[in-house]
Parts: sequence; C-alpha cells; structure tokens
Amino acid sequence: MAEAQNIPVGSTTAGQIAVAAESTVATRMSAPASFDVADFPVPHGREEEWRFTPLERLRGLHDGTAGATDGGVKVDIDAPEGVVVETVGRDDARVGRAAPVDRVAAQAYSSFEQAGVLTVPKETVLTEPIRIAVHGEGGTAYAHQVIELGAFAEAVVVIDHTGDAVLAAGVDYVLGDGAKLTVVSVQDWDDKAVHVGQHNALVGRDATFKSFVVTFGGDLVRLHPRVAYAGPGGEAELFGLYFTDRGQHQEHRLLVDHNVPHCKSNVVYKGALQGDDAHAVWIGDVLIEAAAEGTDTYEMNRNLVLTDGARVDSVPNLEIETGEIVGAGHASATGRFDDEQLFYLMARGIPELDARRLVVHGFFAELVQQIGVADIEERLLAKIGEELEASVA
Repeated sequence: MAEAQNIPVGSTTAGQIAVAAESTVATRMSAPASFDVADFPVPHGREEEWRFTPLERLRGLHDGTAGATDGGVKVDIDAPEGVVVETVGRDDARVGRAAPVDRVAAQAYSSFEQAGVLTVPKETVLTEPIRIAVHGEGGTAYAHQVIELGAFAEAVVVIDHTGDAVLAAGVDYVLGDGAKLTVVSVQDWDDKAVHVGQHNALVGRDATFKSFVVTFGGDLVRLHPRVAYAGPGGEAELFGLYFTDRGQHQEHRLLVDHNVPHCKSNVVYKGALQGDDAHAVWIGDVLIEAAAEGTDTYEMNRNLVLTDGARVDSVPNLEIETGEIVGAGHASATGRFDDEQLFYLMARGIPELDARRLVVHGFFAELVQQIGVADIEERLLAKIGEELEASVA
C-alpha cells in the first residue's frame, strides 16, 4: 500500500468499461470520469454528489490528507480449484479498465501498488464460492481487485470486510459472453472504520450479473456500484441490504448504464434504521441511452425507520434517451415501524423483542433468501437479531 499521491495514469484506460463510463459524461447523473486525482476538485459538501456525505468523517480520503498506510488491510483468498489467483502491478493490462468517477475513487486508483486479479477460465462452472476476506488492521489502505469470468463461466464470490481501517478501494467485475457471476459484498466493519468504494461491472453478451451489497458496520460507508453492458442480452440484478445504527452513515450510490440494446436490470435495496443520527443515503441512477432500444429496467428502494432520530435520503433517478423500450420504472418508500403489526404479534403472546425481530426479518427476507450461500444467509439473519437486541439493551 502507498501513501496518497497524484499519479496521472494514461496507459491503462483502454477497455470497454472505461468507454462505458465515458459515455455518461454529458448526463446529469455522472461526473466526467478520470484516472487523475487532479481532475476532481476537492469537495466541499455543496456538490450534488457529495451533499449527503459528512466530509469530516472521511478521514482525509477526499482531500489528500489521509494518513500513511501504517496498518492497512490483510486480504486472504480461498478459491476453488481452477481459479487463477494473481497479484499484479499497476502496468498489468487487466487493471484500470474502469475510470474513477469521483475524487476518492481516483485517489484509490492512484495510490495502490499491487492489484489482485481473480480469473475464472471460460466454461468453468464453480460449485463452491470464491471467498475474499478483507480484514482491517488499522491505518489507511488503498486497494484494487479485478474479478474476470471467461465466456460461459459461472461463479459465486463472497467479499467479507471486517476489522478497523480507513479503506478506499476499487473492484472491477468483467463478465464474458454467457457468463454468470453472483457477488456478495458484506461490510461488517468495526464501529470506527471508514470504507469508500467504486464497484464496476461490465456485463457481456447474454451474461448475468447478480450483486448483493450488505452493509452493517463502520462509522462511514460510501459505496458506488456501477453497471454497463458489453453486448445485447445482458442482465443485471443489484440487491442491497443495510442496517444503519446510531451515529452511522451508510451511503449507496448506484448507476446502471443501459448503453446497448435489449438488456435488463433490476435494482432492489432495503434498509432499516435505528438510533439518534443514524443516516442512510440511497441514490439510484438508471440511464437508458439512445442506442439501448428494448431495455427493460426497474429500481426500488424501501426503508424501515425503527426509532426516532434516524434519517433517510432516497433519490431514484431515471433518464431515458429513446422511446423504444420494453419498460422502465422506479419507486422509493420510507416508513416507520408499524405499531399495529407489533401489537398484533404481542397480543398473541409473542414478546416485544421477538415480535420486532419477526417484522424486520420479514422485511428483509426476500433479499436474504436470494443470496444462495447458506452460511452468509444465517449470519445476516443473526446480525439483524443482534442489532435489534442492542437497541433495547
């Protein structure tokens, strides 16, 4: 890991992901992408893309004053047979195919020394998940990971974040034609951790990308998942689950760029909040470009506010440049915990904590059940129970 620095990078910008990112420059949804930190002004909190983020809690990631990498993170990878695991330098052609879209992402790209590359060869079908354990050991870290599937390969990847760190990271998912990739990214940080990340997915022709972003821990977590398509017939499903507790700031900013014809996307994020100054932000941007005829897309965000003192900002955006589409829509809803449901359960002899747990579990159930990794599903349900118990302790 390296200290924060400005390193203009030009040799690794070629590639389809970068082209897809550049295509959205003219829209109101996206800033011009660049690998150079200097191309992004230091944010002051008045900018549209930063107005919800408490900049003082970024620990200097946004203005170049973040501390030296005096602890960083430890990464352990458990990959089934057939997966190629590599550590490469900045000059590797597979690194840098998606340009950063904000200053922290550019800082992360300019500052890492080595990147991890996981490759699932074409037509390889994995029966066990690839597990990437990222454990914070204090200090500041910058990281970059590439996960690439060859044509018609199938894989499940679990990325598990724990410990304490100030981390700025980028992850690229590259799917070959007909490939199927499911990614589960769990943010279960300690209370003081800061995590800012940009996730870039390029979905090949007739490929399927399914993403689960699960956020529980950390003082501040700000993630920016992005999807673009390399050929027609691609499908992307982006699911998210977050439980924002007292004093936490959890922010998820998504962009699905329908840049080729006849692709699909479905976005469903759900969050629960409790405690004073719990703050969740969800920004869902979908762009249907003029060339993307036959697009079918929908996005939804739902939030359950469990106590007073919590705040949600939910902003779905849909920009359509062609009328020749199958369908497009978005929805956002935020509501308080339903006291009538709680009363109904308690009137039938169920203790209050168990009743609250049942209601919240039911709220999240449709997402958790789709993960398909049994130990992760059990862990998430147990974590939800721990969060609820803590609120009444």
